[in-house]
Amino acid sequence: KDPIPEITKVINQIYPWVVSITVETLVKNRFLEVSNQGMGSGFIVRPDGYIATSKHVVSGASSIQVHLNNGDTYPATIVGEDQVTDLAVLKIEENDLPTAIFADSDKLNVGDWVLAIGNALAIKGGPTVTFGIVSGLGRTINTEFGEFYNLVQTDAAVNEGNSGGPLVNLEGEVIGINQAILKQAQGVGFAVSSSIADPIVKSLILHGHVRRPLIGFSGMTMTPDIANQLNIPFTEGVIVTEILSPGPAFKAGMRIRDVMTKINKTTIPDVPTWLVTLWSYQVGEQIEVEYEREGKTFTAVVELTQRPK
Repeated sequence: KDPIPEITKVINQIYPWVVSITVETLVKNRFLEVSNQGMGSGFIVRPDGYIATSKHVVSGASSIQVHLNNGDTYPATIVGEDQVTDLAVLKIEENDLPTAIFADSDKLNVGDWVLAIGNALAIKGGPTVTFGIVSGLGRTINTEFGEFYNLVQTDAAVNEGNSGGPLVNLEGEVIGINQAILKQAQGVGFAVSSSIADPIVKSLILHGHVRRPLIGFSGMTMTPDIANQLNIPFTEGVIVTEILSPGPAFKAGMRIRDVMTKINKTTIPDVPTWLVTLWSYQVGEQIEVEYEREGKTFTAVVELTQRPK
């Protein structure tokens, strides 16, 4: 069945809960404060006025305005922000609002049709809609705001204005939150997958921050080059480059140069897999870590503590 005729129906379904966001930021120069204006997008996640968006759209703003598609405008406050995923939640004082539904992005396939929607470039006349397919899954990108993991890649145009807006499937469900922060990208858009975003949005609403587990070390994806330099028998995994003493991994016996290969029997070939796996566990849980040291395999039981906010 040709999906194209369904698009208008999907757009009408999602318009009511997509919002545009304008922000003012005060910037001090040597003599006076100058007000900078910015814009972005978001979408309503609870009927009582909670709105998901990108952190970089609203962070540091002196004032935030949320514009609904019925023409109403509300002042908004930041409920919580998460640096790791570049997500934020805003609150406006209103009730009985239409809300978005998160889909399970783990069921996405490359080639699925998607729509990116938002306040693209703050052009008058309502939100902008772009249409495309899922081009890739589980992407990692480096940006000026940090490194981001497990992103959905799409060829639907994602730009500064629809950053923070939803990426939706043809059922009108949110499968990602648009993240337009890779300046050099041409014809490539990225979105934080809904499987990552949904629990983070819920945690920001409940706690104002995300309770993430801390394993207590930093690492790099193991490569043949690193193995040769350090004279380590090459295996896939994450090499420990820094370790907190005394932290959870250190207490469990891990040290710098150890190469972690598994968490609870799940193979960990690289840093993105490690972090996504780690963040699926709760603070206080015990995990079994398998690691290599000098050609021998060891296991350690690590009790996860809470990552600082």
